[in-house]
Amino acid sequence: MNQTQTGKQGNLQPSKTAGWKQSAAVRWMLMVLFVLLFYFSLAPHLVPETYDIEEGAVSEKDIKAPFQIKDEKATRQAEEDAAARIDDIYSIVPLRNEMLVDQIFVRIEQLNQDDQVTVQNKIDIYRNEIPGRYSEYIDDFVKMNRGKGTYNDSLLEEMALVAKEQQYTIPEETFYKMPNLSGETLAEMRSVARDIVRKLTGEQLREAETARTQVAEMVNASSLSSRTSREIVQELARFAIMPNKFFDKEATDEARVQAKQNTPPVVIKEGELIVKRGQTITPELYKLLVDSSLLQEKKNYWPQTGLLVLSVMFIVSLYAYLHQSGGINGVKPKYNNASLLMLWLIFLINIVTMQIVSLTQTDTAPYAGYLAPAALGTMLITLLLDMHLAMVSSILFSIMGSIILNNGQQQIFDFQYGFVIIVVSFAAIFSIHRASQRSTILKAGIMVSLFGSISVISLLLLTEQLERSFFIYSVAFAFASGLITAILVIGLMPFFEITFGILSALKLVELSNPNHPLLRKLLTETPGTYHHSVMVGNLSEAAAEAIGADGLLCRVGSFYHDIGKTKRPNYFIENQSNIENPHDTIDPKLSKSIIVAHARDGVDMLKGYSIPKPIRDIAEQHHGTTSLKFFYYKALKQAEEQGIEPSFTEDDFRYPGPKAQSKEAAVVGIADCVEAAVRSLRNPTVEQVEAMINKIIKSRLDDNQYNECDLTLKELDKIAQSLKESVIGIFHSRIEYPEDVKSKERLA
Repeated sequence: MNQTQTGKQGNLQPSKTAGWKQSAAVRWMLMVLFVLLFYFSLAPHLVPETYDIEEGAVSEKDIKAPFQIKDEKATRQAEEDAAARIDDIYSIVPLRNEMLVDQIFVRIEQLNQDDQVTVQNKIDIYRNEIPGRYSEYIDDFVKMNRGKGTYNDSLLEEMALVAKEQQYTIPEETFYKMPNLSGETLAEMRSVARDIVRKLTGEQLREAETARTQVAEMVNASSLSSRTSREIVQELARFAIMPNKFFDKEATDEARVQAKQNTPPVVIKEGELIVKRGQTITPELYKLLVDSSLLQEKKNYWPQTGLLVLSVMFIVSLYAYLHQSGGINGVKPKYNNASLLMLWLIFLINIVTMQIVSLTQTDTAPYAGYLAPAALGTMLITLLLDMHLAMVSSILFSIMGSIILNNGQQQIFDFQYGFVIIVVSFAAIFSIHRASQRSTILKAGIMVSLFGSISVISLLLLTEQLERSFFIYSVAFAFASGLITAILVIGLMPFFEITFGILSALKLVELSNPNHPLLRKLLTETPGTYHHSVMVGNLSEAAAEAIGADGLLCRVGSFYHDIGKTKRPNYFIENQSNIENPHDTIDPKLSKSIIVAHARDGVDMLKGYSIPKPIRDIAEQHHGTTSLKFFYYKALKQAEEQGIEPSFTEDDFRYPGPKAQSKEAAVVGIADCVEAAVRSLRNPTVEQVEAMINKIIKSRLDDNQYNECDLTLKELDKIAQSLKESVIGIFHSRIEYPEDVKSKERLA
């Protein structure tokens, strides 16, 4: 009973449970075991093995890569090879050479119209000025485009250099022909020259000479009729033609840098040989071993430190949940050290199964990881401990599985396996948390198979891994994982139930089978007690569920709570059919001894049949230390009739106890008393039933029967209300309702 309740319950302090199951030291030792389990299960995947070897020595063993290692030297060589495969990049720079043609013809026209200049002077001017316009045009183009971002500076410099190198030399005689050209002739020549230059420079030209060879043919095909005009146009067109495709050093360098960056690193995959046995350790190999922290003298302790921190974080999160939920603290913690040890074993089994499956993974068959029965631990925790603890554990299983099943990926975690594990774990929890039969485990395994397959399919579609055989094997392995999980759970459940005395819902359902030897004995030898036990089971289950206690445990515990009566069935009133009550002729003290013995006898019988302790506790505690007042008063009356002073007290007529230690034992005790009381009433009414239930509960409350369990007054009210409703439902044909009473009164 909670200590905050009224003084009727007294100030009895909760008893301290001795032994290792409640020892704080043992609890901390178990926490350390958890850390060690996490550390050593993940160490092979996160901490590399180190070797004692020197440069120039001969290796005495094969050295394999503990994880994927980048080969720096091979990677640099691959980058250089990739850069070397990049050809020189040439960029197009359109110089619009027809504008140079315009400039030349404009100058010729201006000079020819000037009568003040002699023909010889004109020839000299053409000879000196026209060749220089080529370089000036190029320099002006560079100046105009520098710094604008259209062309980089190195490309402009390359263009100027190459174009000037390929400048065409106009023959000397051409200049002698120019002074006599009229304006109309120059206009026609200019149009033809522009068209030819524009057409020939419209194509990509690395060598101007390639286009210049086509000029003569195009000029001859033009509209020019004069031979002199054709010759001059031909030379000036050749002069104006320049290359327009130039080597772009900056773009080439950038492309080669990009090629290096895009080159995937050369890696030594996990499990591949770095050094063969008998191989000499070259400087390159030695450096690779040093860079990979595989040498003892160069050992890097950061991975060990990180793994230790990770392991501590795992147990801290688990401990925080247990502490926050009241699982390992408080007056009566939900989980004792035996429960924590069982949790540790479940973690161990689940991790070992994942480790075994990880050994089957290869580069060509990474999907073998989906075969891991990762939901095994989750299902066991749900069935044996608690659904919410199973949810927290699922997160840890998911993280560890993503590390253990990571098949040589550069990342520490493989999110695909982690995602599948969390999905199947939660599917298992919601499929099995209300399991009442062994077949439910198989159904849950099928749900795990379905959800595992669906999650794998979604990942394969997202990552576009649609190769047929890979797809089929991945889905098939995920489906098989659920079935394997169910088989393992069915096989392991009896081990945990027997080893730790766990009374799971599945075990309770098995114990409720009427064909159980003890229940058959109860039915055949004490049918009245059997019927009474069944009725108590109905009442107690509803009352327990009303306060959040284990209703199934109350029902099954009720079936066995009076099993001790089978030793002396005729001494209990429900079995006295057509016979005299033997208690009428024996001493009250003997009657008391016979009655109270049924609790102790029941415990002994239950032990003989290996019935779990929670049910034995109900059989032992359902009467608590209540008093057998009938026999006490009978003994007092006999002493008074004999005229002697009583040598006994009321305490001598009490059950030996102990008092109820759990809500379930208290509920069964109340239901047991209520059922017997209702059965004793000839024509009970609703008011009588309600008053009787309240009287029974108050009597036990005043007798301090609930001081050692955690029932509250509010819960006792709920129990009373539930028992009232259940009694009315079960005995409705015998109970008179207020309307019926009033009708009888009117008839009277």
